[in-house]
Amino acid sequence: MYSLSMMERSGPIHGYLVSERIATRTEGAWRPGPGAVYPSLQKLVERGLAKRKRKGNRQEYSITPKGKALLAKIRARNSMVRQARLDLAPLMAEVMGNEDVGVFMLLRLRRAIDSLESYLARTSKGPGSDRNLRNDAMNELSRSVERLRRGLP
Repeated sequence: MYSLSMMERSGPIHGYLVSERIATRTEGAWRPGPGAVYPSLQKLVERGLAKRKRKGNRQEYSITPKGKALLAKIRARNSMVRQARLDLAPLMAEVMGNEDVGVFMLLRLRRAIDSLESYLARTSKGPGSDRNLRNDAMNELSRSVERLRRGLP
């Protein structure tokens, strides 16, 4: 699905670009090799979600109308899930072996904050850049802390 979204945003892509973009997005924690990327791209082609075209020594992949429709369907479903405030944390806590859902959620919050800090550090291009995102994050955290405080004895 990530490859499809890349095709939708950037136009035709090749497998090496997918691998590099994933490595960048995961800060080098995951760099899928050709044995993972190319079979995945081939499955997209087989399912009619992408098409392949030879360009020089490379195979380029681009999204088809069927691929765009699938992304739109996934995004619409995700939007409904967000509106319903469905949280699968209790299920994931159990899958991950955590008996205490609260501890699992706190760890997830810490990872999210660490990821946001890391993102801001990587994308910051000087004083004032990403000020809106920083302000939004601080405001959201402040509101959440206040809600937690009101709920505690």
